[in-house]
Amino acid sequence: MACFPATRALVVFDCGVTLLVLGEADIRAALDMESCIEAMAGILASLERGEATMPLRFVVRPAQSPPLLGLMPAHRAGAAPVFALKEIVVAPGNRERGLDPHQGAVLVHDGETGVLRAVLNASAVTEIRTAAVSGLATRLLARPGSRRVAILGAGIQARAHVEAMRAVLAEPEIVLWGPTAERASALARELRVAAVSTVDEAVAGADVICTTTASRDPILFARQLAPGVHVNAVGASVPTSRELDGAAVAAASLFVDRRESTLAESGDYLMAVEEAGIGPDHIRAELGELLVGSHPGRTSDTEITLFKSLGLAVEDLAAAELCIARARERGLGTELDF
Repeated sequence: MACFPATRALVVFDCGVTLLVLGEADIRAALDMESCIEAMAGILASLERGEATMPLRFVVRPAQSPPLLGLMPAHRAGAAPVFALKEIVVAPGNRERGLDPHQGAVLVHDGETGVLRAVLNASAVTEIRTAAVSGLATRLLARPGSRRVAILGAGIQARAHVEAMRAVLAEPEIVLWGPTAERASALARELRVAAVSTVDEAVAGADVICTTTASRDPILFARQLAPGVHVNAVGASVPTSRELDGAAVAAASLFVDRRESTLAESGDYLMAVEEAGIGPDHIRAELGELLVGSHPGRTSDTEITLFKSLGLAVEDLAAAELCIARARERGLGTELDF
């Protein structure tokens, strides 16, 4: 049976036959934002170089049922190859239940033998790696010296994006707006950021804007985008939802995690196609192209840059590998016979 050597990949397995189970607390103990940002940079560069592969996610949408099930497989090649599969149920009603809307698991298999080696809580992995990719996009695309950040939203991703922005910007000044004023004020107090009552107040003078809401309709419009601003559009991840109007998407230089995913899944992009007449050539580059140096990214201080985040299976794979390596080092998680 093949084992994962410590010298090749982030993940380090022994030659036993046990299954490592990492719960939410284990993930949070293992996966810090700064390290996750670097892991995202590594895997997106690997994806661009053809060292990692994945298909489009497969989504099960039951009739007359708001929750959906997404299946996100990925493979990383190399001396110690890995398969990973995230199975995730997205249940929008969980916000009112006090639960993360994303519930599921990340399964990690030995890429040579197929042996299942680890199962990880997908809610925590998704939360941290999503914000980490926005942090990476901000590092790559925001103007040098950017400080003022507007977070639109007051949920799990708003919280994670505050942490991500603090990880990549020097002493950022963060303001937060949420659709529910009470919830937004409470989160702002907890995170020690300023709360504002309108989107206009939040984005005024912003260098970076992060949209992290569950809105199906635009909350950010072209008129609100000042020259030089960078936007991370995160909350909408299906063709029927968006956070930006078509004119805002058309006015920006659009960068994505994966072209194929954007063309098939992004409501922000697809509705801008209908409203503003943009097409696939409006996508400037994938983040991986910036990381390997095949695209320059931002070209001027007045350019409006937009990163449309959809979330990729390879990102879950990389975050899981990092968690497993840290867990092995620190004795986290539970080993089970399987």
